[in-house]
Amino acid sequence: MVVESAPATQRAPEVQRAPAKGRILDTANVLFYEDGIRNVGVDRIISASSVTKATFYKHYRAKDNLIVEYITARHHTVRANVEAMIAAGPDSEAVLRGFVAAVIAEIDSPGFRGCPFINAAAEFPDAEHPVRQVVTAHREWYVDTLSELLRQMGHPVPGDGADELLLARDGALSGGYAGDSIAASAALQRIADRVLSEALLAEARPAR
Repeated sequence: MVVESAPATQRAPEVQRAPAKGRILDTANVLFYEDGIRNVGVDRIISASSVTKATFYKHYRAKDNLIVEYITARHHTVRANVEAMIAAGPDSEAVLRGFVAAVIAEIDSPGFRGCPFINAAAEFPDAEHPVRQVVTAHREWYVDTLSELLRQMGHPVPGDGADELLLARDGALSGGYAGDSIAASAALQRIADRVLSEALLAEARPAR
């Protein structure tokens, strides 16, 4: 189960789209992640998705609208994957260990280009831009989800633990792409083990 990037061809669960609109979004999903959002022009998307220019502008009107839908669809995919892990997991510890294992597997997957949300944020520095707002909402959801799982485990400060896990994931995804993927994955595992051990130790302490 891929937590963050998701396979480039995987669609997020959403309302049914017109076939042409779906092809445009699927094409953008691949090209934006592989080559960078600003590096991919409308003409290239139109050609690769086998639609006319009129069809593209009928559905999206401007590239910015497609970009926002792209990053929003990525968020929906990640959220659905994590929620599926939670539903299937026997307990919160197993879910969190599965989350870490999935990030490590993602770093080692073919075509890995880092975190699409961090990549998008780097291309859109204005915090008020709609793309950045989606990224911010995505990260807030992530912290809330990790915090709740740690709370269920009995972590003494689940919010702090969730921040550590998310930042460790960020570093592993960035370092795994730009540097030594083995070292990045190992560092993420060490931090996750420490955060989870804090919860397990707190739970094991006798009540006073």
